[in-house]
Amino acid sequence: MEDRLKKALIEIVGEKNYNDSLIDMVSYSYDASEYTHRPSCGVWPQTVEHVSEILKLANKEEMPVIPRGGATGLTGMAIPLKGGIVLDLNHMNRIKKISIEDRLVVVEPGVVYDDLARAIAPYGFFFPPDPASSQVCTLGGNVATNAGGVRGAKYGTTRDYVLGLQVVLPDGRIMKTGSQCIKSVSGYDLTKLFVGSEGTLGVVTEITLKINPMTTASTTALGTFDDVEDAGRAVSQVMHSGILPAVLEILGKEAIMAINQNTDLNLPEVDAILLSETDGYTQEETDYQMSKVLEVFKANNAKEIKQAQSKDEAAGLWAARKSAYAVLARLKTHQVLEDVTVPMSRLAEALKGIQEISKKHNIMIATYGHAGDGNLHPQFVYDGYDQDQVKAKRAASDDLFRMAIELGGTLTGEHGIGMQKARYMCWEHDDVAMDVMRSIKRMVDPKNILNPGKMALDEG
Repeated sequence: MEDRLKKALIEIVGEKNYNDSLIDMVSYSYDASEYTHRPSCGVWPQTVEHVSEILKLANKEEMPVIPRGGATGLTGMAIPLKGGIVLDLNHMNRIKKISIEDRLVVVEPGVVYDDLARAIAPYGFFFPPDPASSQVCTLGGNVATNAGGVRGAKYGTTRDYVLGLQVVLPDGRIMKTGSQCIKSVSGYDLTKLFVGSEGTLGVVTEITLKINPMTTASTTALGTFDDVEDAGRAVSQVMHSGILPAVLEILGKEAIMAINQNTDLNLPEVDAILLSETDGYTQEETDYQMSKVLEVFKANNAKEIKQAQSKDEAAGLWAARKSAYAVLARLKTHQVLEDVTVPMSRLAEALKGIQEISKKHNIMIATYGHAGDGNLHPQFVYDGYDQDQVKAKRAASDDLFRMAIELGGTLTGEHGIGMQKARYMCWEHDDVAMDVMRSIKRMVDPKNILNPGKMALDEG
């Protein structure tokens, strides 16, 4: 970092909020993905005015700026691929407003998901998107990726709850989008444009979120299946049966075997397990919904059905699903968690297809995920120091994304594109769509300073 630029940044944020030490730049060089690259410096803005002045300076100097929250992303979107300034937003972590009467909260981007959950729980409200990294992920990152989670089948993703934003554009201008109304169709929907844009169009400095009243009752059950295609058909039939479960998760055979080998959960050795949860405001209501779900399970050859009779039993059923990622990550030196989504009617084909890809390339792919909205998480587990396995993983990834697109699906349901999936963007989006996306990027950020190298937006 040039001395004059270092001095200018310190004048904006103060010396204690600037850092360019090697050890800290190493910590900023990675996120939860497989990619690394060191930035020139990191800054901790405290206010929207700080962010504005930093971007004005960076735009003038044509220096990359990479917004960063909890760095829990799995596709490399927080990696400073071309160096530059890491804009660490974790110090902007105030919950500015809780308005139960209006069913909304106003927060800064550095607020951690679970901290918001704890703040609104006493009012009997919750924020429905429920990412697995909720203990550490920030709401700014949730907006950047349009994060989802286990409740997506019924409650949707972050985009469904963002009412408005304050955004600093690459040239430093501060813009407000949306409103504090539950309904608004005034002008172009700029709010939705920025949700899921992965920090490539602007820096979000304030978020207005819709919140929901908590349900007061729930029922949890699981079904086991000897054929993964039966499980896939069961999911599809549940989701058009008139019942909308709050949760419908799947564990595939490889994930089940790994969990059994590394824990004392003793899961049934079957091709697939479906875990379902229904919720509502009376136990009678949720039990009725679950009875319909279990009828579908039985009609699709469920081998065993187990319904929790208490909160402790429900927690026991959840233990297997929640342990999958960590257990699999311990098996070999490297692992990559993918995130394809397919139409509900093609879920059985996708599950079978993943098994075939695993066999074809002789690489372990353990599948689990949010079956209720078609969002599967195939986890590749391999030895990253073995070049044959590295090549097999790359070829299997190509086949996975090709299969998802051919089934009418998408490259990502909630993890985003980042660096990891950028080269596949043209498989899903035609030339006109890619041209429009790149045109928007060039219009808003003509000098390409914001998070360059992501989402295939730099390419011609």
